[in-house]
Amino acid sequence: MNDIVIIGGGLGGLFSGALLSKQGYKVCVLEKNTTIGGGLQTFKRNGFVFDTGMHVLGGFQKGGTLNKICTYLDIMDKLSIRDEDEECFDTITYLSDNKTYKIAKGKDNFIKTLSTYFPNEKNNLINYVNKLYDLTQEVDFFYLRKGSDNIFSHSEQFLWPADKLIDYYIKDDKLRDVLGYMNPMYGGVKGHTPAYVHALINVLYINGASRFNGSSQQLADNLSKTIKDNGGEVYSNCGVKQINVTDRHINYVVTQNDEQFVAKKYISSIHPCSLLQLFSDKKAFPKSYRDRLNEIPNSYSAFSVFIVFKDKTFPYINHTCYYQEDYGMVWKHGEYEKDAWPKGFMYVTPPQKEQDNYAQTMIINCIMSFNQVKQWENTTVGKRGQDYIDWKQKHINLVLDKMEILHKGFRNCVKYVYACSPLTIRDYYNVKQGALYGFRKDCQNIVLSQVPIYTKIDNLFLTGQNINLHGICGVPLTAVNTVEAIVGENKLVEKINKKYKELYGND
Repeated sequence: MNDIVIIGGGLGGLFSGALLSKQGYKVCVLEKNTTIGGGLQTFKRNGFVFDTGMHVLGGFQKGGTLNKICTYLDIMDKLSIRDEDEECFDTITYLSDNKTYKIAKGKDNFIKTLSTYFPNEKNNLINYVNKLYDLTQEVDFFYLRKGSDNIFSHSEQFLWPADKLIDYYIKDDKLRDVLGYMNPMYGGVKGHTPAYVHALINVLYINGASRFNGSSQQLADNLSKTIKDNGGEVYSNCGVKQINVTDRHINYVVTQNDEQFVAKKYISSIHPCSLLQLFSDKKAFPKSYRDRLNEIPNSYSAFSVFIVFKDKTFPYINHTCYYQEDYGMVWKHGEYEKDAWPKGFMYVTPPQKEQDNYAQTMIINCIMSFNQVKQWENTTVGKRGQDYIDWKQKHINLVLDKMEILHKGFRNCVKYVYACSPLTIRDYYNVKQGALYGFRKDCQNIVLSQVPIYTKIDNLFLTGQNINLHGICGVPLTAVNTVEAIVGENKLVEKINKKYKELYGND
């Protein structure tokens, strides 16, 4: 008998488990994959380790929300993290005019740097950035404050489309495009993505961007250790295949190994649509609830290229790089055109623990709709056929062609190349259509895209990127909300802030 069984050992499940174990609960986490961590998990090829997600971090700066949560869990000092360059934490390069824009850390520097490229827009930039910060102040849990985050108790612009917010404050078309550059970090869609999502992600990184030295797996491992040190368990290769329920109450779950796990309460951190398929009683949830979950649009997926460089041939870049084919395409990355793909992408050179001037690896993420791999949707890893292999190679070459334009001689630096498609993301993360960010938040129908932590099952709670916010900051914050649904509202937030204040004062 456990106090809590958590279905899914991704970022949300591990943070929920670590926070609950810290409160004295006996926690058991069940993960279907060999490696725990979800978006934190890594894979190894030819002796080189690659992150599958979490390539850029926000919130780990001193005073940041992730810093506070990890400090509370006593793991912040165990993480090896490298800050990106303050004067340039991002660059956006446009091929059409060979122009590169540098983005500086900090609210004032962000405005100052962009004003050098668009001097006539300085006052507009000030008003726009101030509005971004104002919108984030409306979300109490983003700052680990007590309060209510009712989606309908906010200002008018909170639920505007993100592109409308930019256009309202900014008049220069090129600057409008530049300011939308982060939309691949949150699944941005023109006319649909709410302004508050755009604001939260932008402010998170403007305040300071970081990277894991070595790999993101270190966070998953430290969260797992916290759970085990407090008497809990974390099992890999132990996915849940069935949930036994009576009268909307879970009795136990059955794993792939035909083992039964029993608890007083259960938390699911997997995609809600994947969760529905596990119930022995298909009527455990009302039909209206099941239909609603299946109707929510999912965010787009990605085609990712993983590169190993020849020794000392390509420089290490301590910032994130964004590429755009031309202005006016920043909101169209999810649209696939056979002869014009990719329209843009993000690439990083992950740092090693003892990083020198040269990069060992590179990860390139290109937005891609699941529709592009739909013909192979009923296949499994390693059994998709030669036509799929040829398709992947074709798209690898398209990406390398763009990199060759951006960095002359790039192909000569490459030693090994690997790639994954939306199918890979779907199968490894167990997410519908390989959605990078789970359910898409849609300001045109915000009620549809809001999935509460509480469910019609009296001892089942939800967490993860489909609830509230996605990403390295949003998922742990959602875990805090989920835990508070069990331990009491604002009790955990109070403890997190109290410990941080005792250690660092009001910094």
